[in-house]
Amino acid sequence: MAIRYHNDESPYRPAERRLLGRWLREVAAGEGNYRIEELNYIFCSSSKHRAMNIEFVGHDYFTDIITFDYSDLKEGYVAGDVFIDVETVRDNARIYGTTFTREMRRVIAHGLLHLCGQKDKTPRAEKQMHRKEDKYLALLDEMRSEKTALKNLK
Repeated sequence: MAIRYHNDESPYRPAERRLLGRWLREVAAGEGNYRIEELNYIFCSSSKHRAMNIEFVGHDYFTDIITFDYSDLKEGYVAGDVFIDVETVRDNARIYGTTFTREMRRVIAHGLLHLCGQKDKTPRAEKQMHRKEDKYLALLDEMRSEKTALKNLK
């Protein structure tokens, strides 16, 4: 049940990694009672990510995420490598009028939702993906509030 964070041409490291780990396990459980077997988030530069996009996906443009899926949903587990273009996430946060941290968390959830079987290639599936991202971002907000409340009790 390992969740790891790596860097490839980017210094970015997410804050609150323990909380993110608990949250991601809740997302996987909420999507089909899946367990996380092995999940790697690799934060990289736009140039590295675009080269991967060309090589592995056949798209010659910038995207925020590429997910390599090794899951076996029939066996009840998710596994994969999720490459995130930190610079594109930062650009998208400005475009969508949100914070970088919020957009990064959305993309982190997005990758896991793909591993859980959620698609986003049609307008309908894309809307469903966005609703699920919102749902799980709200869950993370609740978990952060509970953590703060417990901390204040001490």
